[in-house]
Amino acid sequence: MNKLDTKTRSQILHMLCEGQSIRAITRVMGMSKNTIAKLLSDAGAVCADYQDQALRNLTSKRIQVDEIWSFTYAKQKNVKMAKAAPEGAGDTWTWTAIDADTKLVMSWLVGGRDSEYAMGFMDDLSRRLANRVQLTSDGHRAYLEAVEGAFGGDIDYAMLIKLYGASPDSAMGRYSPAECTGARKERIEGNPDIKHVSTSFAERQNLTMRMHMRRFTRLTNGFSKKVEAHANAVALHFMYYNFVRIHTTLRMTPAMTAGVTGKLWEIGDIVALIEAKEAEKPAGRGSYRKKGVSID
Repeated sequence: MNKLDTKTRSQILHMLCEGQSIRAITRVMGMSKNTIAKLLSDAGAVCADYQDQALRNLTSKRIQVDEIWSFTYAKQKNVKMAKAAPEGAGDTWTWTAIDADTKLVMSWLVGGRDSEYAMGFMDDLSRRLANRVQLTSDGHRAYLEAVEGAFGGDIDYAMLIKLYGASPDSAMGRYSPAECTGARKERIEGNPDIKHVSTSFAERQNLTMRMHMRRFTRLTNGFSKKVEAHANAVALHFMYYNFVRIHTTLRMTPAMTAGVTGKLWEIGDIVALIEAKEAEKPAGRGSYRKKGVSID
């Protein structure tokens, strides 16, 4: 693969972050699908590493968590009939935690929707916080044990349990999400402020993900073939969302609002992270030369 220059890399990553599919980018940029997939892999890896280190000691007050569905290779019901389905094929869930005030997404996890993933997600979230917070989740029962194990009693936790009924369009054979007929708020731990028990920001973040990642768009032929590619796309998306994209209400990026960075990032800064990683080349047998990069 010929090495892409900085400008071309920036253009490709920007299109990926704005919802273009890999195949669409190949037609626009006139290059192979493997070249773009390799760039996505490199970008996802460095974005995940950078945010893992940067999103620490956060002083959030109110956090909302949710899970968003997608699939890898084939939908779960079709995996058994699929040819050469890779490991991880089927339903793929992305767990997200968003600060209700700064809109920063400080933790996410790609995988299943069982209690094991819930515990891993909550353990990661708890390690990123510097103080006690109010947490709101939906009624998914896996959160109960996970929150208890990660935070103990050092949290104000409530569930927003929504009640659903069948959608009229479902009876006609059309896809339509279930209709929400009501909701109730349940205090689980500590003393949460009931007026702030909400998952609205987390659910709005789900829409942002579906708009900015082609593989999340419903009722289309866009999907991930491997769960690793799915995770890389999610890491790149949150780097773009947290550090590059100006939030309309905040008039700055979530990372700036949360005090994680003091500047507005550009796509070129993400490319700089990739190039710094590539510069870590062997200087000789058994030794390595490392070159760092400073963004803040």
